[in-house]
Amino acid sequence: MPDPTEIAVISSALPAISAFILERVGRLLDSRGAEPEEDVAVPASLVGTLQLPLQPAQDILQNRRAELELLQEALADYTDGTTLIHAADHRLLRNLTRARAALEDIYGQHLTFEGEDRPASGPFVHQKVTTLSGEATGMHSGEITGSSRVIQDVETVDAGGKLIGMKGHRITSQ
Repeated sequence: MPDPTEIAVISSALPAISAFILERVGRLLDSRGAEPEEDVAVPASLVGTLQLPLQPAQDILQNRRAELELLQEALADYTDGTTLIHAADHRLLRNLTRARAALEDIYGQHLTFEGEDRPASGPFVHQKVTTLSGEATGMHSGEITGSSRVIQDVETVDAGGKLIGMKGHRITSQ
């Protein structure tokens, strides 16, 4: 799990970051959670570029739903304003870090903010394959823009196997 102090180093932006994370968790848990999210208010402190719309991986969302519900409950006092958000609140930072890790897994994108030593925000793929006999593509889209990352760990590619890291009609850094 990432160190909660990563989020704490950006204390001036913490309220906006908290709102962003808590809104994503809330949306995933409501009836629209399975739908792509087009209109996302991204905090100014976000480093990199999110691939929009945010599209949750349904299987991962279902596997992590109970965790998201517990995190939403643990962070409810911050969501409704009962408890103030501040960088010295270790409980808040731990739970935001857990929520961010779940969101990154569900969306397949890093969520990184200014001051953090992590990969820039944007889509990522990490594939682990023992033996590849067919075809595997890490990322395939009509257009891939911003920070994208593909890591492929493949032990053996059989004759006729095909491994593609990233494929798109247009791939740009910005």
